[in-house]
Amino acid sequence: MTDYNFDELVDRRGTNSYKWDSAPGADVLPMWVADMDFRTAPPVIDALRRRVEHGVFGYVKVPEAYYDAVADWFSRRHGWAVRREWIMYTSGVVPAVSVVVKALCGPGDRVILQTPVYNCFFSSVRNNGCEVLENPLKNDGGRFTIDYADLEAKAADPRAKLLVLCNPHNPVGRVWTADELLRLNDICLRHGVRVLSDEIHCELTRPGLAYQPFAAVSADCLHNAIVANSPSKSFNTAGLQIANIICDDAETRAKIDRAININEVCDVNPFGVEGLMAAYNEGEQWLDALRQYLWDNYGALCRFFAERLPALRVTPLEGTYLVWVDCRALHATSDELADRLASEARVMVNSGTMYGQAGEGFIRINIACPRSRMMEGLERMASVLG
Repeated sequence: MTDYNFDELVDRRGTNSYKWDSAPGADVLPMWVADMDFRTAPPVIDALRRRVEHGVFGYVKVPEAYYDAVADWFSRRHGWAVRREWIMYTSGVVPAVSVVVKALCGPGDRVILQTPVYNCFFSSVRNNGCEVLENPLKNDGGRFTIDYADLEAKAADPRAKLLVLCNPHNPVGRVWTADELLRLNDICLRHGVRVLSDEIHCELTRPGLAYQPFAAVSADCLHNAIVANSPSKSFNTAGLQIANIICDDAETRAKIDRAININEVCDVNPFGVEGLMAAYNEGEQWLDALRQYLWDNYGALCRFFAERLPALRVTPLEGTYLVWVDCRALHATSDELADRLASEARVMVNSGTMYGQAGEGFIRINIACPRSRMMEGLERMASVLG
């Protein structure tokens, strides 16, 4: 395997980085927004450089090679046979969630969210005139699981039309198993609830642990699924703004296509197209090296908390690079903790209540950075919370 230098400290300040240039001071370490501090895969950089050197950046026609790259990737890496006609491109997974809500729900309909969950889901639901119906996850001794009895009750609500699944789950770090997904889908099918599966973090699983595409679990899951994915988290290319919605049902795709056009997220940029093709066609070695590095970061974080912050409980991480930490032993609110860390430790983390009230007492830490930078951030945290 090629040696990639994930220890390199890339200076992102002054590059209009949302993560770094939103910090309230030059001495603040941002460990919050979910992007990485690593340069992306060399094949992606090379592809973008070639496109820049052409010098003309007009409207892009998405080529057949783009669809081939998506289908080949999921077939080769995840055993999911995706047909070309199932794929609809758009500018991001959050726009994808919004257009699916618009396509499948009307004002006053309810959308089930499994909280605590990615904060933009809430706005995607409410901005379309719909209501959030929470199916809080169960915390079983530090490991989060689905509360199926509660899900059954929520799905039985006649106004419930859609469940937004986070697979793998942000922020609790679960990689849902085929059995868990099958049971969830069976409940949704009984009550006529469609499943929108946000799989943006799908590549970022613990080495040796495979993510299960929701639509590949069974024929019933495939027919009830709308899947949103993107290489943006895995390859650190969120600024290229490219994502896909995958659905096997032609009638549903027509509704989604209409909503994509209503929301005016039908155009993408040429760099997103080139970046996706390079990532999926040539980026696999880099991705596997990244996954190992992130897992080693997580191991270092767990050892640090065990030694220096033993009162805080680190949630087991199966997927994503976002660590969910139970701070309830400190008897402070999530917002208070995040504020203290920012002002006193000069470290930015996410307050758990960003992800719904079920996140109270927790914080989220982004560990997708060089290990030396992560350890510096943890030392700062321990100086305030220890």
